[in-house]
Amino acid sequence: MKARFIVILLGLLCCAPAFAQRVEIYGGAQYEHLETSYNAVGWNAAVTGNFKHVLGITADFSGVYNSRGINSSAYTYTAGPVLTARLPVVQPFVHVLFGGATVFLPHLNTNAFAILAGGGLDIGLRKGIGLRLVQADWLRTQFTDRTLDKQLRVSAGLVIKF
Repeated sequence: MKARFIVILLGLLCCAPAFAQRVEIYGGAQYEHLETSYNAVGWNAAVTGNFKHVLGITADFSGVYNSRGINSSAYTYTAGPVLTARLPVVQPFVHVLFGGATVFLPHLNTNAFAILAGGGLDIGLRKGIGLRLVQADWLRTQFTDRTLDKQLRVSAGLVIKF
């Protein structure tokens, strides 16, 4: 799983300059609430290629870990369009991302279709470096036997722009 993630991330990093005028790489910490009272913390990473001034494509990856009670982890890997308002100091954005989610429990691994819809606010610190004050996403997962749609993900971190 880790090797597949690294290969996909490296592929996106190598190919992004070919289709984008500007590439953004984001990394940060996140809090995730999954139905039914599963709360966990972890990481969030994204690569965005902007091919128009306000329109781009984002590939988003995240992982959360919960060690209370039963050790478990959940990962999402999604991609989709992003719209960004390019204002002088702040850059609000919205996105809709589609992909998958994987949940690891003791003796059980399960995959699901995932949709992330949300947005956030970036603030420029210096040329090429920004701070993502907040990114909030509604998360919907479709497992084979049920749909979970009362889920939330919130993250914050650094943005590097090329």
